[in-house]
Formats: sequence, C-alpha cells, structure tokens
Amino acid sequence: MELNWVPDSTATIPMYQQIISYFLARIQTGDWLIGDQLPTQRQLAAQFGVNRSTISQAITILLADGVLTTDHGAGTRIASNSWSVMMAHDPMNWQDYISSGEFVANQPVIQRINDLEGRGDLIRMSTGELGPDLYPKAFIQRAMRQAADQLTNLNYLPPLGLQALREALVQRLSKWGIVTTPDNVLITSGSLQSLQLIAVSLLEKGATVYTTPASYLKSLRVLQSVNAQFSELPVDDNGPQYWHIKPTTHQRLLYTIPTFDNPGGTVMDAQRRQDLLQFAKTHQLPIIEDTAYQDIWLDERPPQPLKANDIAGNVLYLGSISKSLAPGMRLGWLVGSSAIIKRLADVKMQTDYGASSLSQQVLTAIFADADYEAYLTEMRAAIRVRRDNAQRELERQLGDVATWNRPSGGFYIWVTLTPEISVTKLFNDAVEAGVLLNPGVVYDSHATQQIRLSYGYETSERFTEGLTIIAELIHQQLR
Repeated sequence: MELNWVPDSTATIPMYQQIISYFLARIQTGDWLIGDQLPTQRQLAAQFGVNRSTISQAITILLADGVLTTDHGAGTRIASNSWSVMMAHDPMNWQDYISSGEFVANQPVIQRINDLEGRGDLIRMSTGELGPDLYPKAFIQRAMRQAADQLTNLNYLPPLGLQALREALVQRLSKWGIVTTPDNVLITSGSLQSLQLIAVSLLEKGATVYTTPASYLKSLRVLQSVNAQFSELPVDDNGPQYWHIKPTTHQRLLYTIPTFDNPGGTVMDAQRRQDLLQFAKTHQLPIIEDTAYQDIWLDERPPQPLKANDIAGNVLYLGSISKSLAPGMRLGWLVGSSAIIKRLADVKMQTDYGASSLSQQVLTAIFADADYEAYLTEMRAAIRVRRDNAQRELERQLGDVATWNRPSGGFYIWVTLTPEISVTKLFNDAVEAGVLLNPGVVYDSHATQQIRLSYGYETSERFTEGLTIIAELIHQQLR
C-alpha cells in the first residue's frame, strides 16, 4: 500500500480529519482496494509524522462508519459495506481480478524491499547491483555519442535483436570458449525476461525445475506462474549435486548459476561442469545456465561456462550486463539452438516487439570500445576492495554470532546467524534504523537464520556503517 502524503500541520482542519479525508480519497479513486490491509498504527504514525493517538482517532471513526474492518490477528483492512454506497462514486472492486491473473504476486517481503529501495535514505546492504559511484560516466557518455552519430532511425529491430550487437556478442562469447553464431543469439530485456520467455514458451504446466535449496530463482515468481514445481538438490562447495536427479517421463530442467551463485557465492569447478554436461547428455536434461556474475571474478578467472562444452545442445545460456555495467539499460542475451531461439523470439515479439533499439545501439558501441576491458578490470579491482572490507568488518563485528562464506566473485555473502537471533525482527528493526537487508527466506523458505549481504552497492564506508547498525541490533536481541 503506497503512502506518499503527510497531513498539513499548519492547516485549520484537525490532522485526524485530514487523515480520514485522505483515506476516503484513496479508496474512492480505486488506489486502495477492498480487502487491502493497512500498515500498523505505529507505521502510519511514523509515515504521517503524527502521534499514534491521532491515527487511533482517525481509524476509530473509519471503523465506526464501516469504511475499515478489523479482525483479530489479521490487521485492519478496507471494507466492502454500506459506506461505499454512500460515496459520490462507488469504488470498483478489482480484488477478484487482481487475484485471478496467472502471474503470481511477489513475496510480501520482496514487495516491501522493492518499495524501500526507492526511498533513497537507507543504507542498502543487500542490493544486487553496482553502486552509483562505480558508474563509468565518461565511458558510457562516449558510447552514447557514438551510437547517436550512427543512428538513422529508432524503428523496431528484427526479432532476434540488432545484428551488430549479436555479432559483437558472438566475439565476446568466444573469449569464454563459446562458439556460436548471431542466429543462435536472442537479445532480451535482461535475464529476467529470458527466464519469463522460457517459462511461457517451453515449459508445460507442472514441469519440475531443479535448483539449489537457496536460489535466486525462488525470489521470483516467473516459473510458479506456469505451476512449475521446484525440487531442491543437495549442494556442496561445487554447487548442486546433479546426480540426485531421478529419471522421469515428466518435463524437467535444471537451473544453475555455476559461477558465483546467488546467494551462496559458490563456483562449480571444471570437473563438476564436465560431469554435469555428460549427465545432461545421457539423461536428456535441459539446463538453464545463468551467467549474470561471470565477469565479476575477483581472485581468479573461473572455469569456462557450461555452454562452452555443450556438444549435445542441452544448455540455454543466459547473459546480461545488469550486474557488470548497467541494469537500467535492460539488456540481456540468450544463446541456444536455432529452433529454440526462433521460438523464444516469436514469443518475445508478441510480448514487447523487441528490446530497446537505443540501448542495443549503445551496448554495441560499448563492446566495440577498446576501453571496455579496462573498465571491467577497474570495476573488479573496486569490488575486490569492497569484498575484503566486508570480510574484515564481519569478522570484527559479527564474528561471535555468525558464520559466512568468502566469495571469490560476484556480490554476495551468505550469512548464517545463531538460532537466538530473530531475522524477522532484525529486518524490521534495521529498516527503522535506516538499513535495508534481505532476509534469507527470500531465497529459501527454510533459511530463517540467514541474511544475504552485498558488498557491490554501498561504498566500504557505508557498508561498515550499515554493518555497525546491524551488529548493534543483533547484540540488543541477545542482551
């Protein structure tokens, strides 16, 4: 529920009446739907900058008039009753329509995180993108000028995307051992859209998707929208133990991030990759290989991607610049057999008629710039400093109450807190204290003692400040 208003303390109208009028206006215009739950009175008081007694006075009147209803343990909600009829315009009840769509709603905690990230006043300890201070402004501006000079139009592009960009990607992929052609590359609006296209184009309802217990894929709802069933595989330091996948006549596939997994940070070694490919070939197992963090190696270059040795064509390779350069450009790519690419391109054209023409022109210029590799080197050096600082600060401030991994690339540290600590309380208290973090249950419903930290977004100084607040809140719980 969006709250972007505060009462006017200088007005002659009492603030509780202003709040009542605001509530009625939002309901009448349909911004707040029948059945929507209100924030707590404490949260409302903080948002509106008033005492809780003022909120209580307004809520009491709205409850008495039947605008709101409350149930024990279920909070306060917008009610459907005679008050709606008394309004000048009856509010349309969209709730049945909202709950009827095939696309499943995000987890409430993720919706809240998404809203909070837009505030701009929080220390974002878990954000999975490069910090604004690492944005290569001059480099991007040069690429934009080059693209603008070469533009003759901004019309729709072919179904697979800009030919020049696909050719540039073929060259870049060859550096990772992937031999392909422009006809085997589909330009998408990021890896998330690639997953959506796979879900709606290739999967039958009820298909089994194998993942690690804690997986980025579980933080999304794209596969649940086609009633896909997650099946968890045991993991070790090399990633998922694929040999636990059982033979079946039903449709199935494996989703994996073999290089710097999200959130666990693991890297599948070369032997495990070879063995997995052989298993996939023998058992006709499709693999979605997500390589979003492949360029963010901090200690040593990781093994070749699965796709580089995919002789049998089992692997659909997902790439993106959202983590290594610019998520706002909304560009990714998908590499697969020509038949699969053609099918996905057709569905994409029905969905959005192609990714941004301008973004594709700019990315083509970026890849053609000799300084792009230098940028990647500088970016990795900066992230390495942040990673090392995060490890030191974790040891200094949480060494007695937590354990964690030491990632060799990517952004994430998967932190496990001692059982005495409530992560739910920590999340809520941290927001109140100006810090935002991702609870582990975002990625695994059983990860109740985990949090995912990211050293990619905030500067080392800001990360240390945020961790200091988190550590204090944790130790307050333990007192």
